[in-house]
Amino acid sequence: MSTWNPDLYLQFATERTQPSIDLVGRIQVANPTRIVDLGCGPGNSTAILRQRWPNAEAIGLDRSAEMIAAASKTYPSARWLLADISTWTADTPFDIAFSNATLHWLPDHAWLFPHLLAQVAPDGAFAVQIPARDLSPLRQVILEVASDPQWDRRMDKARQAQTREKPSFYYDVLQPIASRIDIWETEYYHVMDSPKAIVNWCRGSGLRPFLAALESEAEKLRFEQLILEGYTKAYPCQKDGRILFPFRRLFVIAYR
Repeated sequence: MSTWNPDLYLQFATERTQPSIDLVGRIQVANPTRIVDLGCGPGNSTAILRQRWPNAEAIGLDRSAEMIAAASKTYPSARWLLADISTWTADTPFDIAFSNATLHWLPDHAWLFPHLLAQVAPDGAFAVQIPARDLSPLRQVILEVASDPQWDRRMDKARQAQTREKPSFYYDVLQPIASRIDIWETEYYHVMDSPKAIVNWCRGSGLRPFLAALESEAEKLRFEQLILEGYTKAYPCQKDGRILFPFRRLFVIAYR
């Protein structure tokens, strides 16, 4: 799979950071002393955690060396850890384990979510946000283009790169070890300048595994062109020429 590009990801920093702000605002832990940001990316979500709890130690963890390097450059005084969430275990439980738009890149949520809640101290919280857009044009256009015979057989791994379950699934796997659970969804309407901007949004995240499956730059350009044509049809322009781009996200907070 291709590496993460922090600059491309942060082209939409405001839109990608807002869910962190919303999730942090709902966490009901009064005075945490230790917080871990799982999948911290370039550090924008970790900064939100520090703003709310300035006296807590907030550690950013990510398996992408590129993202950790970007976070270290932007926030040199903070602590950053290069590690894989799927094999990570806390030496000492954290008061808050936080993850924004990361865990859908990992498999086996039936094991992963209870495991991460188990890294939280009593009275602490495991707070997660993941995209909930499998039925949206954003995802469906990609899957349609990926089914083209010229590259269909190379796309199996890309199709399975993300994991998302129903809200009821997360309730059932967390309920046995949680004191209470808060679950909700929010649909954001991002204002985009053009269908090309939506393609750029995807290039920084969900389109990555599909492009990585292609062998040449010519194929990648053709794939993106077909995606652009699909988005042009799926997302009509408003009267001012811009596009209202809906993006639904699932939020879960489980307390110990």
